[in-house]
Amino acid sequence: MSRTLVLMRHGKSGYPAGVGDHERPLAERGQREAALAGRWMGDEGLQIDAVVCSTATRTRQTLERTGIDVPTVYVDDVYGGAPDEILEALRVHAPPDAQTVMVVGHSPGMPATALTLDADGHIDRFPTSAYAVVTLGTPWDRVGLDVDADARLVGVRIPRE
Repeated sequence: MSRTLVLMRHGKSGYPAGVGDHERPLAERGQREAALAGRWMGDEGLQIDAVVCSTATRTRQTLERTGIDVPTVYVDDVYGGAPDEILEALRVHAPPDAQTVMVVGHSPGMPATALTLDADGHIDRFPTSAYAVVTLGTPWDRVGLDVDADARLVGVRIPRE
């Protein structure tokens, strides 16, 4: 069974005085672009079955603004996570029968995870609200553990109006 992984970077965040990094909210631009990303995913026919999301405020708000309302697990290790931590979160939390899973996280973790899965892939840039689409041949509980010759970075989308 072929699977699809969507790796999304949170929307543009604000920098309110006295608010720590983990609690920073989305800026207005981040809200608009996250909503646009959700529309683009729908237009592409991406039917998200489950989400693994960082615990940061801006990632939670990004997910909310996409309009994607599916079973979601919030994982501390995705906040600031390296590819091995993000892939571990997928192995543990992605439902085995899910066709498409989205991870909402941060940079450099999101683009680095895409390139870990497809070493031949190429990403020029990965700004806020961008998302990478990766197709996989490996079951979720084995993703990142085995060499997946079928893993392919299909592309990176940068939602802008």
